[in-house]
Parts: sequence; C-alpha cells; structure tokens
Amino acid sequence: MIYDFIVIGGGIAGTSAGARLSEFGRVLLLEAETALAYHASGRSAALYEANYGHPVTIALNEASRHDHQTLDGGLLSPRGLMLLAGPGEEGRFERDRETMELPEIAVDKACEMVPILDPSHVRRAAHHTEAWDVDTDRMIQVFARQIRANGGTVQTGARVSAIARVRRTWQVSVGDTVHEGRKLVNAAGAWADQVATMAGIGPIGLKPLRRSMARMPAPGGHDVSGWPMLLGTGESWYAKPDAGAWIVSPGEEDPVDEPHDAWPDDMVLAEGIARYQPFVTEEVTRLSSSWAGLRTFAPDRCLVIGPEPGRHDFLWFAGQGGYGFQTAPAASRLLSELVSGSTPSLGPELVAALSPARLRPVGNPRA
Repeated sequence: MIYDFIVIGGGIAGTSAGARLSEFGRVLLLEAETALAYHASGRSAALYEANYGHPVTIALNEASRHDHQTLDGGLLSPRGLMLLAGPGEEGRFERDRETMELPEIAVDKACEMVPILDPSHVRRAAHHTEAWDVDTDRMIQVFARQIRANGGTVQTGARVSAIARVRRTWQVSVGDTVHEGRKLVNAAGAWADQVATMAGIGPIGLKPLRRSMARMPAPGGHDVSGWPMLLGTGESWYAKPDAGAWIVSPGEEDPVDEPHDAWPDDMVLAEGIARYQPFVTEEVTRLSSSWAGLRTFAPDRCLVIGPEPGRHDFLWFAGQGGYGFQTAPAASRLLSELVSGSTPSLGPELVAALSPARLRPVGNPRA
C-alpha cells in the first residue's frame, strides 16, 4: 500500500497533523514508543493560556480557542492563572502582568483564593480566570480516532530506522517492514532534526530544552481543586493542582546534547522548590514523584510548519516548545491548508513567520 501521508511522531503534533491530513488522503502515523504522547506531550502542564508565549505563538493560541471550546464537546475546564512577585521582583512582575494582560489584585485577595500564600513574602499579585486546564489525553485520542475513522492507521512501537526517497515516494523502514508514502510529515518533537537528517534533509537547528516537575501531596491537606495555577515572575517557578495533588516546576530550560527520554535533575528541582517555598506557608517535605520533558524550540522560538523549501513532499511540523496543546488546532489546520492548496486562515505574515523557509539560507534550502 502507498500512503498519501506518513507522519513520524505520535505526540500532539503528529496526532493533530495526521487528523487534519486524513481529510485529504490515507495517513500512516508511526510512534516509536508503545503509547501515544509518551514524551513531551505526556508531561505537559496542560494549561490553555492564550497570552502565553512568543507573539506568533499567541496568535496560534487565539486561533485555536474555538476548537478547544468545542472539540468533542469541549476540552477545557476552569483553572485561572495567578502571577506572584516577591521582594525585589516588582519590575519583572509588571512586565509579565502587562504581557499576559493580567489584572492586578490585592495581596489579601490572593491569599483568600489560595490560603497557603504567605502575605509576608508576596508583594504583588495578579489574576484572571481566562486560563483553563486542557484534557490532553482526550485531545490526543480525539485526533487519533479521526485518523482511524478516515481510513488511516496509527502504529505505536514503530521506531523508524531508515528513510529513503525512491522514485516518487518515501520508503520508511520500521524493523523489517518498509512503508511507502507520497509525503512525509516530520512531527518527531525533540527528534525532528534527526528524522530530517535520516531523510537527507538538513537540520534546522531545533534545540531540546529540559523542564522538570515535582508532584507532592496537596499542601496542608487542602482541597486544591479550585485553586488557580501560580506563576513566579519570569516563569522562575510555577505550581498548579493536578488530580487532587500539587505539582511544582522550576520552570527551567536546560539544553541537552541529544534528545532522550528525559529525567529530572535533583539539584534543579531543589532549586526550583526553593524559589517557590518562600511564597507559601506550607513547607515542602515530601515528593510523591518527579519527571521531566523536553521542550523543543527553533532558534527564533517560533513553531516550524510547512514544506521544506524545494521539497514539497517533506513537511515540517515541529518546534512546538511547551505550546503544543495550546496551538495544535490552528497549527494543524495551517499544515492541512498548505498541503491542500487552500488559502490559509492565518494571515500571510504569520504563515511566513512559521515557514521553514525562514530558517534556510537563501539559495541553499537544505544547508
């Protein structure tokens, strides 16, 4: 069988791209791990906050809002976001507050909303309700079902070992099996540059950055379900409720040499918890678990969406960073529009800012 599209990667990028493209042909999605969304997509903070990220990312967030609200009956549930400043952080607080358009609130009001906050340390607070938890697992499964419903195939445990261009099709090897497809979609997350190199396409400089997370019991035995996500200035730490427990992240972006199944650095976790600790009255004494994921960015921190210059059979869908779930509806729609030849629903400047062509030297597209 010759597939119309072979998608490499089974996170939110690959599943959303595969779902959109399945409207235009038969899709084969290949995921190396034994489950979808195993790596970065399975380790997301799972928040939809439209004003979070690079301006190009924010535009994609906004363009995705309707889908988040309506897909499969809606994927969002109320959470809210609270920005906090400690001593000496007022300048960064004001910049963050303005960027994310967060109304300032009194510190005593913030303490009413989150009773573990320490009013002797919190200098300023801002909050809005326009942030929601995303049902990330359901989102992945909705897109995977759409691929299958349109006659496509989703394969897990399918690690790609070789890619070759033979005549007019791509031949993608998984063990002893060779799959054949007309277009190749590179949605491999932290491994996207490696997939491109395997296919004879030059890398575009994607950088995987580690981010860690610690899970702990609900502070002081509180019911945290109605608390907002807490954010330190400059994203120096964040915390949020998670299935009755409490998660805290150092918010780090530590570069790694090679993509891998990431694990947290205990010292980095400890430093992050130390930044969080003065803001609350409940001491962190025990972690239930910890984990890490790789947030992968292009050099300009914008997503990479569209065909390789001069190779319209090789499609990039990478560089989501930590914004994969937020941007997936609009980003995958753009990819399908570029493939189908329809006029993109996003403006031309935004399409150009996302195109892989911006990362290629003029006249040497595969450098």
